[in-house]
Amino acid sequence: VPVVYWARLLQLVLPHFSISADERIRYSLLYLDPLGEVTDFHVTGRNWSVNRERMEADYEETPAGHKYEVQRPLKRETQLANWICLGTLCRIGELLMTRWEDVDLVERYWTIPVANVKGPMGKKQGHRVYLSDFSLRQFQALKALTRTSPYCFPARNHKEDTHIDVKTVSKQVGDRQIQFKVRKDLSRRANDNALVLKSGSHREWTPHDMRRTGATMMQALGILPDIIDRCQNHVMAGSRVRRHYMHHEFAEEKKAAWEKLGQRIDAILGQSNPSSPAAPAQAATQKA
Repeated sequence: VPVVYWARLLQLVLPHFSISADERIRYSLLYLDPLGEVTDFHVTGRNWSVNRERMEADYEETPAGHKYEVQRPLKRETQLANWICLGTLCRIGELLMTRWEDVDLVERYWTIPVANVKGPMGKKQGHRVYLSDFSLRQFQALKALTRTSPYCFPARNHKEDTHIDVKTVSKQVGDRQIQFKVRKDLSRRANDNALVLKSGSHREWTPHDMRRTGATMMQALGILPDIIDRCQNHVMAGSRVRRHYMHHEFAEEKKAAWEKLGQRIDAILGQSNPSSPAAPAQAATQKA
C-alpha cells in the first residue's frame, strides 16, 4: 500500500480519536487519547509531504550534468501510472501500452484491446473501464503531459512513435527500494530507498500492488467479489455452457464499483489538500 495512502488515512482517522485539552481536564482523561501525539511520521517513518517537496526542490536547483548525483523524485508520468492502476485495478503493462484513441475523456471510458491484455490467446478478453472522477483526472493530467503523442506513455528516445517499455514503471519504483535488491548501484538510475514503506517490514511493493490494493478497497466497500473480478478483467470460472448462454456484462455494476472506489480514494487523499494527486491533476488540465 503506498505510503501516502496511510498518511492521508491517518488524517481522516485522527479527528475521531482526539480529545481537547479542556475535555481532558474536565473528565481527568489525561491518558486516554491514544493517538493524541501520533503524526504521519510515526506511521510512515517520514513526513511525506515535506520530504517530497524538498526532494523536488533540490532536484530542480541542481545544475544540468549533476542531476544523477542527487535523489530524484519519481517522474510525474510514473506517479500518474500508479494512481491509475489503483483507481481502475488495471495491470501496469496494459496501461503503458495504451493509445489515446482507446481513451474517451468525454464519455469517460478506457478500452483495453484484447491484444494488450495479459494471458494466453483464447483465454483472455478485451476490457472496458469506466473512469471515475479520480481516474479521469489522472488521465487528463497525463494528456496534458503527452499532448500530441498517440500513446499515453510515449517512449522518448525512439525514432518511431511507440510506448515505453512495459517494465519501466516497475523499474523506477524498484530503484527506489534498493534495500531489497542484491546488486551494485546502476549508473544513470536511482539507487535509494525513497519508496520503502515501514522500514521495509512490509516487503518491497510494486505497481501490481496498486491493483491488489484497489480490489481490497472495493471489497471493504461492500462490493461483491464477482463484480471485483470483472473490474479486474478476470476470466470468470464456470462451464463453457454457462459462459455461452450468460452474456450480461454487468456494465452498470462495474461502473458503480469504480465510482465508489474513486470516491473512497478522494476521501482519503482529501480534495482540499494541495499535496493530493487530484489537485495537481486539475491544475495541469487547466493549463493544457
